[in-house]
Amino acid sequence: QVQLVESGGGLVQAGGSLRLSCAASGRTFSNYATGWFRRTPGKEREFVAAISGSGGITNVADPVKGRFTISRDNGKNTVHLQMNSLKPEDTAVYYCAAGSYYYTHATGYDFWGQGTQVTVSS
Repeated sequence: QVQLVESGGGLVQAGGSLRLSCAASGRTFSNYATGWFRRTPGKEREFVAAISGSGGITNVADPVKGRFTISRDNGKNTVHLQMNSLKPEDTAVYYCAAGSYYYTHATGYDFWGQGTQVTVSS
């Protein structure tokens, strides 16, 4: 079992930045790939970014490519999502998830955090 806790969400103006963190506890965190997803009301969870367990491979969704960066520190059991040049359409609840591979679909992940709200005002 892996427990995940997200933090760093909040309210920011368009063009601003936020850094989300996902703190893990439980099993050896470096054994798990980690993904970030987001959800807005009435929509399915949308893939944002993923990173392999070692941190050597990353994948970022096209809508956020060039603005968002995913990284991890296995020594601190933490994954970060650096979000720059935020847009109102980035407003969502952001979730981190852990699984065996850096899938782009939510069903590929076994463990989920509770989410953190990100609101971008225009």
